[in-house]
Amino acid sequence: MKKIIYCLSIFLWPVFLLAQKAKLADLSAFYKPVSTPILKADSSLVFYDSLKKAMVKWQKADVFNPAAVVKNGKVYLFTRSEDNPAAILGGRTSRIGLAVSSDGIHFKHFSRPVLFPDNSPFKQYDYPGGCEDPRVVETADGRYVMAFTAWNYDVPRLSIAMSKDLFHWTKKGPAFAVAYKGKFLNMASKSASMVTKMRNGRPILAKINNKYWMYWGEHFVNLAWSTNLSDWYPLVDNDGKLRQAMITRPGMFDSDLTECGPPALVTDKGILLLYNGKNAENEKADTSLPKGTYSVGEAVFDINDMEKVVFRTDTCLLRPSLPHEITGQYAAGTTFSEGLVYFKDKWYLYYGTADSFIGVAIAK
Repeated sequence: MKKIIYCLSIFLWPVFLLAQKAKLADLSAFYKPVSTPILKADSSLVFYDSLKKAMVKWQKADVFNPAAVVKNGKVYLFTRSEDNPAAILGGRTSRIGLAVSSDGIHFKHFSRPVLFPDNSPFKQYDYPGGCEDPRVVETADGRYVMAFTAWNYDVPRLSIAMSKDLFHWTKKGPAFAVAYKGKFLNMASKSASMVTKMRNGRPILAKINNKYWMYWGEHFVNLAWSTNLSDWYPLVDNDGKLRQAMITRPGMFDSDLTECGPPALVTDKGILLLYNGKNAENEKADTSLPKGTYSVGEAVFDINDMEKVVFRTDTCLLRPSLPHEITGQYAAGTTFSEGLVYFKDKWYLYYGTADSFIGVAIAK
């Protein structure tokens, strides 16, 4: 049975169709088409880890927090896959796997991960924790850019990789390594939503004022720009501190964190950003949600002033409601969105559940 998503905001869903330059429709139902995970761990998948010098069951523990793109009429998911179920959350090695589907719901994983710690110059940043939480965008010239978190058990760093075919990736290192003489290199950073625009039915990386842009962050949302897609410059104030385009709100679903979700999308109403709000675990929490819950919110930024919020949902669009969304590593429950594609005349939103599985929600 199709599960109607809790906390649905009907008002703003037509913005998605505006992005398609299509006629407006009354999107009265945004639903979860299945009540079980569309992907979960598979201990049969093994590959040779050159750092450990051993065969590793790289997807034995959990599979969650996916990026998504459409290519040649199929949906490709980039999954955060963890190897060791005996280790606690944050103490495993994550690798980025790749799965493919012809219908957007039933996926098959390829046998090897596509991005993982190795003997690259960036090993100091992504080992032993690995490569986490990808977001992937397509460029106008057919390349792919991945923003992911490199985790060395010390500092999480927003990092960049590039590919021409989805399978072979070249790491470019921490996104903020060059900016301001490395001022933010050793600062914790993650969760980048690069700004895209619809072209021929697909979100394609956009240039605004001759620069690429991304929203990023979790404790607050910042904006950064780039000209080469490898080196990114966060926006700072006159004192050199990070500017805050969007912050948490006491008493609401995003009272503890505002963590950027899938790539942002230019629409006729502004720049649409789906983000993951974490409910606080203290007196600041939204009392209508369990404390610590991750749910999905929505904001629209002014295209002419990209730090200005012109609309923001007061309630969540998507929240944990199914068993696999509240059963796993993260018992408080998560619907953690990272992948959004337009596929067969529908929007497919892919999200991690309880840091253990992958789910999907669809808007007609």
